Amino acid sequence: MKPLVHFIHGKESGPWGSKITYLAQIVREMGYDVDSIDYSGTFDPAKRVQMLAQSHAKRPATYLVGSSMGGWVALTASAAISVDGLFLLAPAVYMDDYPPHEVGCPGNAIEIVHGWHDSLIPYQHVVRFSQEHNCTLHLVDDEHRLQHRLDQVGDYLKAFLKRMASNRS
Repeated sequence: MKPLVHFIHGKESGPWGSKITYLAQIVREMGYDVDSIDYSGTFDPAKRVQMLAQSHAKRPATYLVGSSMGGWVALTASAAISVDGLFLLAPAVYMDDYPPHEVGCPGNAIEIVHGWHDSLIPYQHVVRFSQEHNCTLHLVDDEHRLQHRLDQVGDYLKAFLKRMASNRS
C-alpha cells in the first residue's frame, strides 16, 4: 500500500478546490495515495480534528497537508494521531477565535508556506509559531489563498516530501 497524504481544506472551501486538486496531482505523481474528506459540515475546528482522527483510524495518513483552518486541524490532530510530517498553508495559528492549537510533530517535520499579504491570518503569527517550533517557513508575495504562487507551493511540497522520505529511510 502506498503512503497516504491527507489534505485538509480551509474553513469555507471544499475537499477538492483548485489548490488541493493541483497539489494532489503532484503528490500522486510522486507515488503517494491522496485523500481529502469534506469538512464543510462544521466550522468547529475541534469537530474537524475528530473527523480527521476517524478517517485516520480507517486509513492512517503518513503526511497531513492543511490550509488555513485545515492547518490548525492538522497541527492539533498531530498531537493525537501519529503522522510523519505536516505541510501547512497559511495555518490559523494564534487566532483569537480558535482554541489553542496543539502540536505532535517535531519542528523539523513541519513546513509552512504563508503569504506576506494575508489579510486573514497575519504573517507575524506564523513567524512566531515557526520560531517557537523551529520549523521551515516560506513567506511568499501572495495573499491568504496563495493562488498566485501555487507553482511555488507545489515545488515546496515536492521538496518537503522528498526530504521527509529520505529521513524515513
